[in-house]
Amino acid sequence: MKGLVTALLFLVVCISWGTTWLGIKIAVETVPPLTASGLRFLIAFPLFLGFALLRGEPLLFPKARLGFFVFVTLCYFSLPYYLLNYGELQVSSGLTALLFSCMPVFILIFSAIFLRERIHLSQVVGIAIGFGSLFMILRGQGLSLAHSGFAGVLAILAAALMHALCYVVTKQRGARISVITYNTLPIGLAGLMLFSAGLGLEQPDFSGISAESWWALAYLGLCASVGGFIVYFFLLKRLSPVVLSFVFIIFPVFAVLIGAWYEGQAISRDFALYAATLLAGFALTKLPLERLAERLAPRG
Repeated sequence: MKGLVTALLFLVVCISWGTTWLGIKIAVETVPPLTASGLRFLIAFPLFLGFALLRGEPLLFPKARLGFFVFVTLCYFSLPYYLLNYGELQVSSGLTALLFSCMPVFILIFSAIFLRERIHLSQVVGIAIGFGSLFMILRGQGLSLAHSGFAGVLAILAAALMHALCYVVTKQRGARISVITYNTLPIGLAGLMLFSAGLGLEQPDFSGISAESWWALAYLGLCASVGGFIVYFFLLKRLSPVVLSFVFIIFPVFAVLIGAWYEGQAISRDFALYAATLLAGFALTKLPLERLAERLAPRG
């Protein structure tokens, strides 16, 4: 029964994060990207705050980690989520999910640079396969330097890059900080800053926001942010990091299928082939093949 519950929760995370991209797409149809990012976090913050108070978790980072707190607020929540919202104005939700699935690969690269972790040959091969497939996908989508969609691609990749850097820096400086503390106050401040910037720069017309966009924002704030977060960290204590990291390989599949259905786009054979190859390449970076070979090698 425990195994069944764990499998169902794993599926919940995949579906929750897989539908996040469509939620963003619907939200920014009638809400400007800065405002949409801020509203999402402002909706999520009260639940995170209540969860922190219920568990008796501190809201403030340690005094020695004030700079790290600013870094997390800006580089994990504020800028990346604005870039994701902006990117989805130009790019389909399914392609956004595929682009963001590069994030674990960036973690691997940053870990090698900052943490001196070794990159194995199979991981290099997986990275080459993944990014080669991504190039073919972008070429097949007709994106070029002259196309407005390329700005959206760059924005999404920049968001993935910033998230990856934040994960690596967190491993260095924030390993002892509770995950509740890590998220609660930064989400609240990021929401306030993004929403305030949206009011000043975008001057949104709230009367023109559709009911679908409001529902999407509520879903992003309550289900994708809070629910996905709680279930993910629940699973983090019960599954190995390698197994759980495959969430980043599986959720783009849901995102592509759901996004194609909503946006009325047919999935071409070439797109499906290159997407599958991309995810297979990134999955290869997560499999410790060299370590397994060393264990199976005969000992003299």
